[in-house]
Amino acid sequence: MSVEGLAAAPLARIPRGVWALGFTSLFMDLSSELIHSLLPIFLVVTLGASPFVLGLLEGVAEATASFAKLFSGALSDRMGRRKPLALLGYGMAAATKPLFPLAADVGAVFLARFLDRLGKGIRGAPRDALVADITPLELRASAYGLRQALDTVGAFAGPLAAIGLMWVFAEDVRTVLWFAVIPAVICVLVLWLGVEEPEASRPPARPRAWLGLARADLAALGKAYWWIVAVATLLSLARFSEAFLVLWAQEVGMALTLVPLVMVVMSLVYSLTAWPAGRLADRLDRRRLLLAGILVLVPADLLLATAGGPATALLGVAVWGLHMGLSQGLLATLVADAAPAERRGTAFGVFHLVTGVATLAASVLAGALWDLYGAPATFLAGAGLALASALLLLRAPRPARLSA
Repeated sequence: MSVEGLAAAPLARIPRGVWALGFTSLFMDLSSELIHSLLPIFLVVTLGASPFVLGLLEGVAEATASFAKLFSGALSDRMGRRKPLALLGYGMAAATKPLFPLAADVGAVFLARFLDRLGKGIRGAPRDALVADITPLELRASAYGLRQALDTVGAFAGPLAAIGLMWVFAEDVRTVLWFAVIPAVICVLVLWLGVEEPEASRPPARPRAWLGLARADLAALGKAYWWIVAVATLLSLARFSEAFLVLWAQEVGMALTLVPLVMVVMSLVYSLTAWPAGRLADRLDRRRLLLAGILVLVPADLLLATAGGPATALLGVAVWGLHMGLSQGLLATLVADAAPAERRGTAFGVFHLVTGVATLAASVLAGALWDLYGAPATFLAGAGLALASALLLLRAPRPARLSA
């Protein structure tokens, strides 16, 4: 397809299943971010947890999701089907939402967050692989950008809902958390009724090693794929949990009711940039766009490190959101480009596992630096690691082929 034709391609060319997956993500993120935008304050202010405990909880939760993605992705390759595992994961996450307002201590929150992220892990890799399965190659980055953009609409709608509900219910966090159940149920219905997995798009089911994790499968993913995993891993070390952004805004003077505004600002910028970034990546050099996205994280961290009040902190958060919009959909696209179609679920599973372990390390390290040296040290360390990941990307080889 010519550049001119691709530039004129309307959103209507994106397959219906990608739209449905996007709205599924939207409703689940609305539910999850309503909780997530209040959870740091709930843990630290209400339940008395320390920033280190917050970092440990967030890191373990995300690492749990990543381990589950490894097995669910490989299992979807072995089954030759993606939707059933995605439906199981979203359904499990929806079922955990009532556990948050019922939690009486840090341990109960830990359990709820663990089970919620386990559901995320089960659905993540099959869903990401399904996007590539049902999308034409020339629209692949656009499809990932659109799904990510819709996902992020939910990510800023959730904190907005949290702000309004906190005002209506006089900062009664437990009551507000109950409202997260509603969009979670809608999410499962959208996926169940709106996403069809065409027979032709399914990878062939074949007998393989336990859950598909055979050494030959990992070797077949190729050198270019493993370089992308390495870059994403180093970037994950630079980008710790957004819970620390929420906590920092509260510490520099933001009113408790307005604290969810942090996630609103970040997610709004993220959502507005993810789709255009995907469109550009279908026309331009994807690696150069990713490099720009990685480098944007450096000024975001510097703004946050030097923030003396809510305004500067929110500006740093907005730049952080720009980084997310320019990088996350592109990383998924590059994984799909490099991996063989019949091992795409495994590729996404391994990718999420390795980056999730890095996220665990990043969040624990961030909490430790915060406790020992203060918040600025945490953000400065993130800036340094972002620069290192950019340098690694410059050395990465290009994939020898694009898998359709």
